[in-house]
Amino acid sequence: MNNAPRLKRIDTRLPGVCVIEPVVHGDARGYFFESFHAEKYKAIGIEANFVQSNVSRSAQGVLRGLHYQWPNPQGKLVSVLEGEVYDVAVDIRRGSPTFGQWEAAMLTAGNHRQLWIPEGFAHGFCVVSDAATFMYQCTALYDPKTDSGVRWNDAAIGIDWPVAEPLLSAKDEKAPFLADVPKDKLPTFAD
Repeated sequence: MNNAPRLKRIDTRLPGVCVIEPVVHGDARGYFFESFHAEKYKAIGIEANFVQSNVSRSAQGVLRGLHYQWPNPQGKLVSVLEGEVYDVAVDIRRGSPTFGQWEAAMLTAGNHRQLWIPEGFAHGFCVVSDAATFMYQCTALYDPKTDSGVRWNDAAIGIDWPVAEPLLSAKDEKAPFLADVPKDKLPTFAD
């Protein structure tokens, strides 16, 4: 019987969105963990073929999001390499029983947690430390023609961001409210 620690999946109230706690091996020299292992992630219900990996660095108070692609959606496995972020997923799938609902997780370089955001969800994060280095592993290539967004402070969604006046890009400042996004520009829920 193998008593070795195992990769842990923590489901959220949004079906498919989950927090992942990797097995971290550490000692006085530092630490090591697998940031992705296809078979181990498949065993906890995440089958992903990552085709693009991105790293961004942001200052405290920067809020990026809420971003998605449609068509050509991306699933994202996100994590923090340095600092701390408040990471958010929003269900934007037309017809979903959880449409417009959100879930958040605190991802830090210290807790090594990851958030899995399946296709059909918008994603955003806010930096709460002095700075943060953030990594995205994506299941589809970035496609500027299908790049879309939803307003970060949409009252109908009601995300409880940890910053009142975030630093935003011009694109994110002008993103539409979810109710104003044309129906054909949103993914459709499939059981």
